[in-house]
Amino acid sequence: MKLSEVLIRPILSEKINKQTEKQNRYGFVVNRKANKLEIKKAVEEFYGVQVKDVNTAVMPGKAKSRYTKAGFINGRKPAKKKAIVTVAEGESIDIYGTV
Repeated sequence: MKLSEVLIRPILSEKINKQTEKQNRYGFVVNRKANKLEIKKAVEEFYGVQVKDVNTAVMPGKAKSRYTKAGFINGRKPAKKKAIVTVAEGESIDIYGTV
């Protein structure tokens, strides 16, 4: 897998922001087929930091329904994989500078 296909987007939430401030951890939505070694290599190459640890979690797709004029429409949100990356002490990633 190409490294450009591994990282999809950063996660911007209050929970991740607290972890960034206190524990130097950053969250990314990644390709479902990517493993921890590929994620580590992609973050190190794109952001120029040293990655200490990578934790991953596969979030299952959720069933969604809504009411319209035509009646109820049932669908499904796609599953995604999240990676929480711990960066070495003293280093940081400027996520908001690229937004």
